[in-house]
Amino acid sequence: MQVSEAMTRNVRVANIDETIEQAAQLMAGLDAGALPVSEEKRLVGMITDRDIAIRAIALGKGPDTKVRDVMTDDVKYCFDDQEIEDVTRDMGNVQLRRLPVIDRDKRLVGILSLGDVAVNTGNGIAGEALTNISRPSGEPSRSA
Repeated sequence: MQVSEAMTRNVRVANIDETIEQAAQLMAGLDAGALPVSEEKRLVGMITDRDIAIRAIALGKGPDTKVRDVMTDDVKYCFDDQEIEDVTRDMGNVQLRRLPVIDRDKRLVGILSLGDVAVNTGNGIAGEALTNISRPSGEPSRSA
C-alpha cells in the first residue's frame, strides 16, 4: 500500500509569520496537535502543541510570538508514492507520530499519522512504530 492511499488530504498549514496564538487556534479548530508550516507555498517546518508549550509558554513568550520562533525547522517528510510499511518503520526509528507528505514536485499533498496507518492497514506495523516512538531517547530501536 502506498502512503497516498492512507494519508489525510486537505491539510491546513500555518504560515511562518503567523503568531503562535493563530496556530493554536487553527489546531483547536481542527482538533489537531501539529501543523505543517509554510513560507511562500514551501514546507519549511512543523509546529506542534508541544512546541508552543515548551518553546514558548514555558519560557515566558506570549501569544504574539511568531511561529518561526518555536517551530521545528528540521522537517522530516515522506513521498506520496512510497510504501507505507517502509515509511511507518522509518517513523518509529526517528520517533515521529506524523509526517508531512509531499509529491515528487515537492508540493505538500497530505499528512500521514500512525492513526492513518492503523486504520488503513491490518498488519500491526503502526503498533511496532509506536513501540519505537515510545522508547526513551538514546535507547536502540527494536527493529534496528
